[in-house]
Amino acid sequence: MSSSLAAASPAITVLIADSNRMQAQLLTSALRRRSEFRISTCPVDVASILQAVASTPAKVVVLSLNHSVNIANQMAAMRRIHLSHPAVAKVLLVESYDRELVVGAFRSGARGIFCISDTHFRLLCRCIQRVAGGQIWANTEQLSFLLDLISEVPSLRVLNSSGHQLLTPREEQVVALVAEGLSNRDIARELNLSEHTIKKYLFRIFDKLGISSRVELVLYAVNHGDPLQAEWLIGMSHSTPDS
Repeated sequence: MSSSLAAASPAITVLIADSNRMQAQLLTSALRRRSEFRISTCPVDVASILQAVASTPAKVVVLSLNHSVNIANQMAAMRRIHLSHPAVAKVLLVESYDRELVVGAFRSGARGIFCISDTHFRLLCRCIQRVAGGQIWANTEQLSFLLDLISEVPSLRVLNSSGHQLLTPREEQVVALVAEGLSNRDIARELNLSEHTIKKYLFRIFDKLGISSRVELVLYAVNHGDPLQAEWLIGMSHSTPDS
């Protein structure tokens, strides 16, 4: 961005939430030297971030991931922030990442993942500018993780009234595909199984759930399917072996 354009455009309000005080100070100091940003900081916990966004509305929240703390809990926290302030763009700062982290972060509301260990500071500025403008910041590897996920067979965890899991992973996949409206033939093709095997799965599922038709199965799935929350999504495997 040119200096004249930066001067003409309103500054992007950015909230830095970082558990590492030294890193937060260095990052804040560096960003405050850029005229296109207006920086504020807060501790990296849900209550502090929500209070900070409420008192000083931010266009972008930059959250630094603490790898010494449970990752699933941090994804759940980001999801809470996203649900409270969906219009605020979230950027996750990480030292390293893997497939589960990338998928969990974007499912939890992140608009960008920035790896601070091997990327130049100027790119972080560009990342903040892009997500503030409504774009997504992800590299080729991160995008491939998300594209792979789209092509995987879905799974729906079905629970009883006590919250206990009733079905095997493969049976959950069959329920998810039935709920999407696929026929036995389509489900067999999707799972690379025979139609006869799919019928056997359905009979077993009907018996476990105490139902007798596909319509009842869809209704049961709607009423008893586990909601897709961030805590559950981390570590969840969609590609499961037959059982």
